[in-house]
Formats: sequence, C-alpha cells, structure tokens
Amino acid sequence: MIKRYSREQISKIWSDANKFRIWLDIEIAACEAQHKLGNIPLKALRNIKSNSHFKIERISEIEETVKHDVIAFLTNLSEYVGPDSRYIHLGMTSSDILDTALSVQMKQAGGLIIKDLLELRKTLKTKAKRYKNLLMIGRTHGVHAEPITLGLKFALWYDETNRNIERLRNAVNNISRGKISGAVGTYEHISPYVEKYVCKKLKLRPAKISTQIIQRDSHAEYMGVLAIIASCIEKYSTEVRHLQKTEVLELEESFTAGQKGSSAMPHKKNPVTAEQLSGLARVIRANSIAALENISLWHERDISHSSVERIIIPDSTILTDYILYKFNLLIKNITVYEDNIRKNLEATKGLIFSQNLLLKLIEKGMTRERAYKTVQELAMKCWKEKTDFRKLIENTNKLKDFLTADEVTDIFDYSKSLKYVNNIFRNTGIN
Repeated sequence: MIKRYSREQISKIWSDANKFRIWLDIEIAACEAQHKLGNIPLKALRNIKSNSHFKIERISEIEETVKHDVIAFLTNLSEYVGPDSRYIHLGMTSSDILDTALSVQMKQAGGLIIKDLLELRKTLKTKAKRYKNLLMIGRTHGVHAEPITLGLKFALWYDETNRNIERLRNAVNNISRGKISGAVGTYEHISPYVEKYVCKKLKLRPAKISTQIIQRDSHAEYMGVLAIIASCIEKYSTEVRHLQKTEVLELEESFTAGQKGSSAMPHKKNPVTAEQLSGLARVIRANSIAALENISLWHERDISHSSVERIIIPDSTILTDYILYKFNLLIKNITVYEDNIRKNLEATKGLIFSQNLLLKLIEKGMTRERAYKTVQELAMKCWKEKTDFRKLIENTNKLKDFLTADEVTDIFDYSKSLKYVNNIFRNTGIN
C-alpha cells in the first residue's frame, strides 16, 4: 500500500509549532547541562522545566516590535518562567538555537524522504521482476538500437534509487550536527560540555568546529542530494513521456474514471503527472544552486544565507517528498502495452540484429572493415526498400559462402538478448 499523500506530514516539520518546540528542547537541555556544571540552581531548573511554554501568536506579536525571532521567543518564555528566565540562554547566541534546530528539522525531513525512496525501490523491484524477460527495443539517440527488456529498465531505476538512498543517508548523517559554542564558536562564555549534552539529547553530534554558525557545505550537500533525486525522477518521467507518445505507446500513465485530457480534444490522454514531475525537478535543482551560494559568508557569519534557507530547504524537502510519492504511484499503476512493445521491437524488420551479423561474418573469417561495409550496405538497402533484413541476407549471394541456414537463424534469435539478464539482476540485488 502506498500512503495517501498528505502535505501536512512533512510540512509540519517546518511549522512554527515544531520549530519552537525544538528551540525549547534546546534551551531546556542547555539549562540541564548548566545545572550539572553548577551554574543554575536546582530550584530554578525545576521552575524552567515546569513552566517553559510558548504561544506562537504572542511570539509573532513580540517580533513585530523587536524584529528578532529568537529574542521574541525568549521574551515569551520569560513571561511564563518569571525571574528564573535569566538562566535561559546563558552564554548562547541565536545561531546556537537556529542552526541546531535546523539540523534536527533537516534530519526529520530526510528520514521521511528516505522512507519514500524505500517505498519507490520496492515498487521498482516488483516491476523489474514482473517484466524481467519482456523484450523491448532499446534506443540510443532516440533511434532503435538492440533489444533490452522492460524489466532491465526498471532494474536500472531500482539500482539508481539504491544509490540515492545511500547518498541521502550520508547527507542526513553529515547534517546531523549541532553547535552551542557562542557568538564566534570559541566557547568563551559557555562550556563545550553544554554542546555535547544538548546534542546527545537531540541525537546529533557536536560540530567539530564552528563559527557563529554550522558551515553551509553540509547543507549544500543535503540540497545537492535532493537535486540528484529530483533529477533521477525527471529522467524516469521523461522516459515515460517518450514511451507514451502515440506512435510509440509502450507505456501509459493510468487514466482514472472521469479524468479529462484536454479542454479542446476529448481523445487526449496526456502524461500529465510525468510532465509535472519533470517541471518540479527544475525547482529543486535551482534551489540546490542557492544552497551552494550560501556556503560563502563573511568572516564568522552574516545572514545572507538565512532568508534563502527559510525558503529553499522546506520547499525542497516538501517537493522531493511529493514527487517521490507521485512517481511511485505512477509506476505502481502504469499501463504496459505488450503488443505495442512487440510491434515496435519488430518495426525495423530485423535491422536490430545487424551487430549479430557483423560479428558472425568476422567470426567466419571476413575482415572487420569488409564485414562492416557489407552489413551497412545491406542495412541501408533494407531501410530504403523497407524489406525484411533476414530475407535480404538469405538472398545475398556473397553471404552464402559464409553463412549456413542454422547460422542465419541464430543471428536472428531474440533469446540471445536474454542471455545475461539473470546476471544483471543479481548484480543489482534483485532476486
């Protein structure tokens, strides 16, 4: 079962409620650490833990005046905690909260996207096994080449999805770092113990070194992986679009009851989902460029990256989650026209076996140059006259001394294309 897509599932990660909850978790954990260091009395800590609350509307109201989101948040906390709020945020700077919380949110979003990839991988594996030996024409430069199988196409996407899972897991691991090191990363006003304590509570690792911020190369890596995932989905979607062309019609998106394809042409059944996915992939790729631009900041920090990240990171994670869901659904319900696949396989009247003929002539003693020239001349004649390639070979006198009837039959044997399919499937881990 594919989950019914709900934008709320991943959007709530980027909600103010979740963000402020993480901020509060960070502040309370920091207070716990400070207490262990003897900097906060137990009574004050208990008061902070019991009475620390926030109200989103109130934070927004305060921010209207102070023009600073973290100060607005801390001011709202102090309204609940009272005088003991002086112990909150000791020795910390805003980015200690902002960057550590962002890492938590990116980790949360990455976990959901990994689940999406695992679901897609499962669907692709099922399709690969089902169509493992369904021969179809392979195309290079958009032109018929030699036979492959539809299962191999799905297996290729399965293998690529495996790499995307590994890439994203690595990127999530690299972004799972926090920092509580103060205004320029020197711990001048706060012990490194606080950072270690907070990060452990949040299931993060402390940054080995930071300035006022966690360095943005890790964020760019994460966004780059999302862009790669999106580009892969676009590649698969583009293939579906090509194979749904009227003159090809080997695959087709499902067309639900009551669906309409065109306001003007009632006969239309368009690959609208695949086209949508191709378009959305461009947005995710563009966002990854902005993430690369965020790496270069002035000295120990400026905020040129901040406004960008508030848009690109939530948008890209939400879009990646969405396109993975939509593509999984597309593939799960895709229509396969096996008759058209067979018709297209045979459309060139046997020309796709030209390399088989070339290699057989070389094997029988003809030079490669002469063999290539002979086969190419026959192939061009076949193209021009629209004749059957096998009959043309059988009726060409200069080949009769080279080829027996059994050898000609072997040249045009489709099963030879399946010889190593099992090996390829084993290589990808599909059994």
